[in-house]
Amino acid sequence: MAAKDTPKLIVYRNSLQQGKYNSSPFVNKLETRLRLAGVPYRTAFGTKKQAPRGKIPFVGFEDSSELIADTTLIIRKFVDDGILLDLNAALTPVQRAQDLAIRALLEEKLYFYIVRERWMDNFYAMRPNALVGMPYLMQVVIGNFAYRAVKGALYSQGTGRLLSEEVSELKAEAWESLSAMLAEARINSSLYEDEEPFWVLGGAEPTEADAVVYAFIAGSLVCPAGPESKNIIRGLPVLIDYAKRIHSRYFSDYESWKDEI
Repeated sequence: MAAKDTPKLIVYRNSLQQGKYNSSPFVNKLETRLRLAGVPYRTAFGTKKQAPRGKIPFVGFEDSSELIADTTLIIRKFVDDGILLDLNAALTPVQRAQDLAIRALLEEKLYFYIVRERWMDNFYAMRPNALVGMPYLMQVVIGNFAYRAVKGALYSQGTGRLLSEEVSELKAEAWESLSAMLAEARINSSLYEDEEPFWVLGGAEPTEADAVVYAFIAGSLVCPAGPESKNIIRGLPVLIDYAKRIHSRYFSDYESWKDEI
């Protein structure tokens, strides 16, 4: 449960659709983190132009003009303010390092492979997904700017300098490593037979890493511009099992990705 009630919290995301997962793992991360803590919120459409730091998602309150962006900073602020409990408070220093390493694997490594798959390899599927709500001609114009910006950013970061087959291998390696961790966690979980969620570090409660892991799985399964990622996840049943359990427990009001698997 949340550390204290938080009425009128708004999560702004780049989607007009209610009751559906977002293709952005960071939107899903924030929503998952709030639901793990039982914090009520509603979603609304937002743009990067409106967002602090130019980042989506961002949050606000109906009775305040303050807007906050960057999921990591939002979560830290909410923990500091007592809105969220610290999921990692009971972890040992080694477990904290493991949790951080899992988050870094996804947010600082796998993320860029996914961006390349969506924006470089499947641009025409990604453009309407990312620029939803814009007239078609604006999607074409803004989409071309976005393509060039993403291409330049990926080249500077390093992923854009890799061959396609190299990116595919690295992407599969990341998902397979995550699958191995979840398979061990499931075996060690006393809740496994009860169809309850199990958690990536193998404990009885989720940690910060679980919000990120679930977010990346859900976002990859619903994004129309990520066919390779979907196929990798489909081939790793423990990822699907992990996600289905969390969906049933925390996101039963959302459409599932069942048609995608």
